[in-house]
Amino acid sequence: MGLIDYLSRPNVPVLSGEGIVLRLPRRSDFPAWRALREDSRGFLTPWEPVWTSDELTHAAFRRRVARYDQEAREGNGYSFFLFDQAGETLLGGISVGHVRRGVAQSATLGYWMGERFAGKGHMRRAVEAVKLFAFEVEGLHRIEAACLPNNQRSIRLLERCGFSREGHLRGYLKIAGKWEDHCLYALLAEEWSRSGALEMAPTRDSPSRHPVDRVSVS
Repeated sequence: MGLIDYLSRPNVPVLSGEGIVLRLPRRSDFPAWRALREDSRGFLTPWEPVWTSDELTHAAFRRRVARYDQEAREGNGYSFFLFDQAGETLLGGISVGHVRRGVAQSATLGYWMGERFAGKGHMRRAVEAVKLFAFEVEGLHRIEAACLPNNQRSIRLLERCGFSREGHLRGYLKIAGKWEDHCLYALLAEEWSRSGALEMAPTRDSPSRHPVDRVSVS
């Protein structure tokens, strides 16, 4: 990790599960992120908003990381990069976004996977780690997720991870240049049963919203 990354990083724990590690993106991740996104362009673009002309540039990535860091510092959202167990190979990304406090205590789940790593169970394990973070560390009550009705891979993932289908959202998000209907799924804290132990280690930083530096599902 570079000095700028270290000094500017929000105090958010690293998440780990069976064979995977989740952490906040760093500027130094740009080459791996760009290569994976470019290699997976045809796989990803049918399910995402239209990519901008500068989507894969270094400048755009720096703005993206700065936005992720600001959201994490403010407690509004947490965007993680998904790595292999060694923390060396970037596999994809997952986020707990649009965090709403007060009487809602809810957030929205989002994720993407590099094409060559899809279908191997990595994202399911990432979702399990993020569920533990959202419910036990952040104290949220509800996680929502929306997916296109024809995205069977995403629907199977959510259902395997315990999410229940709640409804049909008309013209919910603009995907690939077109306003698309989405299926709404959700999981409540009282419906969730963690599959492994929560391991907490003291953080080197001062007390904050996240008094841990690692959260593990085993």
